[in-house]
Amino acid sequence: MKYTIEDLEKIAIEVREDIVKMILKAGAGHPAGSLGMVEVFVALYYAILNHDPKNPNWEDRDRLILSNGHICPARYAVMSHVGYFEHKELLKFGGFGRILQGHPDKRFLPSLETTSGPLGCGLAQGCGIAIGAKMDKKRFRTFVITSDGEHDEGNHWEAVAFAGKNNLSNLTLIVDRNNIQIDGFTENVMPLEPLASKYQAFGWSTIEIDGHNFSEIVNAANKARAIYENPTVIIAKTIPGKGVPFMEGNPNWHAKAPSSDEAKQAIIDIRTMQGKIKTYGE
Repeated sequence: MKYTIEDLEKIAIEVREDIVKMILKAGAGHPAGSLGMVEVFVALYYAILNHDPKNPNWEDRDRLILSNGHICPARYAVMSHVGYFEHKELLKFGGFGRILQGHPDKRFLPSLETTSGPLGCGLAQGCGIAIGAKMDKKRFRTFVITSDGEHDEGNHWEAVAFAGKNNLSNLTLIVDRNNIQIDGFTENVMPLEPLASKYQAFGWSTIEIDGHNFSEIVNAANKARAIYENPTVIIAKTIPGKGVPFMEGNPNWHAKAPSSDEAKQAIIDIRTMQGKIKTYGE
């Protein structure tokens, strides 16, 4: 891995600051899920994906689909750090005609594979790309990120069945298992457990990880690449609002922008994480 764990942790802190500033400036957004998936996006763009910011449409790039598009501030912030566009664009998030829309829109940002919006659709799109790659004998991998809440959608499970039936071993699904959705806690709205067993029943390999642990994220992705019999789901257990104590684990922050004072406190809280970083192996 080109970057050390400590490098990635420092990048994650900067990304969290960006997210808070973006949503504050826009006056709208989804801070809980965005903050909770920072480590996953940082790991993907810095240590997992085969991609080239200078050639975003490179034919052999790995594909990344964000099904739960409302957490795009995390993806955008990381993309700016790796060089897909200028960092100053982040503060134009959600603006009319800007490249960074409130949900990812491939018309404005060419490096996106799909336009996100309706929940539950991302995995079906990923299945189409993955099976097409197999037919064309392409070696790139397709990654799909979904929320746990969108598992309430029936079309998601149709895609799960399709991927298992067709042994889409070039497909990796990452589930943001943060246990919240817009109406409250997932297990109150529509219980999902035993989630891993459900995927196994459809013929998937399953890996459960701490979604804030870079070593676990990268190792899980590498393990998935080595599985040639079936698709793999990585169930990443995350804390919504990670890094901001008054947001952590609170469904009320699923889709609410902070006030100016709340944003200031959030940035203070995020910066305190800097002193807690340990070097790899400690």
